[in-house]
Amino acid sequence: MGSRTLSEFEYLKPMSIDKAISLLRKYGDKAKVLAGGSDLFINIKLRRIRPEYLVDITGITELKGIIFNGKELRIGAATLLSEIADSQLIREKYVTLFEAVAEMATTQVRNIATIGGNICNASPAADTVPPLIVLEAKAEIAGQSGVRAVLLEEFFTGPGQTALKAGDILTAISIPAPVQHRGTSFIKIGRTVRDLATLNVAVALKTDNSTCQDVKIALGAVAPPPIRAKKTEAILKKEGINQNTIAKAAKAVTEEIHPITDIRATSDYRKDVAAVITKRAILKAYERSKKSGG
Repeated sequence: MGSRTLSEFEYLKPMSIDKAISLLRKYGDKAKVLAGGSDLFINIKLRRIRPEYLVDITGITELKGIIFNGKELRIGAATLLSEIADSQLIREKYVTLFEAVAEMATTQVRNIATIGGNICNASPAADTVPPLIVLEAKAEIAGQSGVRAVLLEEFFTGPGQTALKAGDILTAISIPAPVQHRGTSFIKIGRTVRDLATLNVAVALKTDNSTCQDVKIALGAVAPPPIRAKKTEAILKKEGINQNTIAKAAKAVTEEIHPITDIRATSDYRKDVAAVITKRAILKAYERSKKSGG
């Protein structure tokens, strides 16, 4: 087969979820979903992928928007990252997600990239994923057999791999309403301010004074898929929140991660930095929990 250019790909723009599913089922591996395209077109240009069909979902109204009904937040998969960064609701109630999106890429990229694209690309370094994991987000997936919900921490099966089946489409992300006395945080380390994460961490911490009632810690770019640091969480749940237990937890996180050496950092560097930023993120979340956080 000869080389292809973008002009040789057939462009399809369904106006409903059902039509998008039908097209994806029809063309299978020959088709790719086009939302923002910030990652897709790079991969096409670098010839990592060679789709014959691009299924543009940006015209599907149901896939867009930010809605909070008092019980949960629903973000359409085709919602732009810039819309999330500009949302006062997310800034006030879902601080860790706001912090992650506000630091991502450039303004120009946030104006075309979507939250669904960032998630479905399944990069170990995706900035939206650790915050969504600690917020107990679920992926809403529509397919030939109907709609199902999958906890986001179970959505990723490996680098570039997700729970999406042939013909499936991510339609939305749902996040439970924030609870009292919970603080959240997000910290990212990169080579430059807008670079992909060398590693990142998100924390959600619910406290009663120094008692840890619940905690979730998620890290990216430290293992094939983003991970929950459950052994680290267990230390804080059992021993409470103080300088000693936070230091102990930060050290423990290095035993739960499995970073690689690549162009951004060595494995040893990632382990050292993971301990430092986990400690900072726990402290930040703890301080916010005293003010009810977000």
